[in-house]
Amino acid sequence: MTLPIRRFIEVSKHVIASVAKQSKLKIASSLTLLATTFFLSQNIFFAEDNPLIDIKEVNPRILMEIRYATPDNFTHETLYPEARCLLLREVAFKVSLVQQSLEKRGLGLKIFDGYRPLSVQKKMWAVYPVEGFVANPLKGSNHNRGAAVDLTLVDAKGHELPMPSAYDEFSKRSYRNYAGGSAEQRQNRQILEDEMSKEGFHGLTTEWWHFDYKNAKLFPVLDLPFSSVDKLPLPVSLIKEGNRGRLKS
Repeated sequence: MTLPIRRFIEVSKHVIASVAKQSKLKIASSLTLLATTFFLSQNIFFAEDNPLIDIKEVNPRILMEIRYATPDNFTHETLYPEARCLLLREVAFKVSLVQQSLEKRGLGLKIFDGYRPLSVQKKMWAVYPVEGFVANPLKGSNHNRGAAVDLTLVDAKGHELPMPSAYDEFSKRSYRNYAGGSAEQRQNRQILEDEMSKEGFHGLTTEWWHFDYKNAKLFPVLDLPFSSVDKLPLPVSLIKEGNRGRLKS
């Protein structure tokens, strides 16, 4: 059963119950009410569909350095009130599988960013409105869906492995096909890409650290505060229509 149909059925149960209590309601009015219900059901995000979850609840061994919870980012402002990595449940479990695979090689993951509210995306765009590095908030980002993650590799002691560029460096060195840098840096970049690809992630061409989960564009763009992730279902005002094309960071 598709999500829109399931949403319609769930919402309709409440509407029909309400109609049954009002026997004098005309049939025409009932049909109008059901039609309205179907429209609203397309814009309601139910908790059982795609809930956000803290990656630490899934795998506490994954390291985090949430840059946007500090001024140490390209905006030089603290954009997040909490240093947490929230992701869609399925995405979080897939990232955990990558961590488990890397541990067999004496490596691990460090996450820089996960879910990002749309309101924060707008602030980023205001500072650096360059598509390819920052997604236009009118289209949305897969980060806004909880379906993208920024990360890198660490060794067994938690030290970052060298990569061709720094995180959030807006230069050609950040490109996934950048041929410069050392052989070790390029190899580390490839290891990360290979491990993420095994679990259904694909990398953004302009950012070696950014990975989108498969079918990420099918999930709704959210403007949900970090402190409200458990307050579902969400009101329609917090759900934005996402672009159906490939999205950027």
